[in-house]
Amino acid sequence: MNIILGASGQVGGAVVANLIEKGEPVKVVIRDSKKAADIEKQGATVAVADAFDLPALTEAFKDGTTLFVLTPESGESKDVLGDTKKILENYRKAVEASPIKKVIGLSSMGAQYSEGTGNLLMSYMLEHAFEGMDVKTTFIRPAYYFSNWMMYLDVAKQKGILPTFFPVDLAIPMISPLDTGKNAADIITMEGTAGKIYELKGPILYSSKDVASAFAVALGKEVTAVQTPRDEWGTALRGAGFSEDAINNFIDMTTAVVEGKLKNETTGVTTLTGKTTLQQYILDAVNQAAEA
Repeated sequence: MNIILGASGQVGGAVVANLIEKGEPVKVVIRDSKKAADIEKQGATVAVADAFDLPALTEAFKDGTTLFVLTPESGESKDVLGDTKKILENYRKAVEASPIKKVIGLSSMGAQYSEGTGNLLMSYMLEHAFEGMDVKTTFIRPAYYFSNWMMYLDVAKQKGILPTFFPVDLAIPMISPLDTGKNAADIITMEGTAGKIYELKGPILYSSKDVASAFAVALGKEVTAVQTPRDEWGTALRGAGFSEDAINNFIDMTTAVVEGKLKNETTGVTTLTGKTTLQQYILDAVNQAAEA
């Protein structure tokens, strides 16, 4: 049985859909029981468990053989890395009490750094969480998700502006979350992946200017990328509901990206390239939002 966490997100949802298409047995672990019916319609079974609830996780994992795991991110956490440590300890204990022998972790580019990378440290911690256990581990490091830009859809539509924390010309690896989910499902079902790290990126590097251009085409109006000054980052993030600790970690992560720490590795990893372009993803996402 494939136990899948994070199915409420685009990556996890794509993992579930692709595994079911392959005829694989799937159990989805979710926090919100209201989402169970829709997931069950796809052909998966559902267990309800919060990552902080060890007994519920242990029950959910009890019939698993393979686990797809990630570190849930919340801008509201008052102790981002402390909460991540608690969650990973629960994952480890629940896996120890289960028949699971294969763990596929959704990490991130930049997970090789052990300090100074803010939220990316959650991925570093994930990649070391199962050391010393009798399980085979594989980690997937996707680039920056195209979907992260969709939070700016309304302001792009209303004001013709794409706010960005990055220099507008800075080109970085990005990828579709749907491509990530498909690749993850393939890796889950492949043999010979134990101990490997896969880095996933899109067809080319993209900048904030490229994102603004993609929104402009999708919306049929001019959209300009505008960098948020560094001294305004905290104010912008507080306005979005981030806690002070989440703000500090986000700033450290963003600084690491600007300094080039999100670049893919060249040794010791297998690089996979998604087919979906930024322009196609934004166009599809904007059209779906309009239909919703």
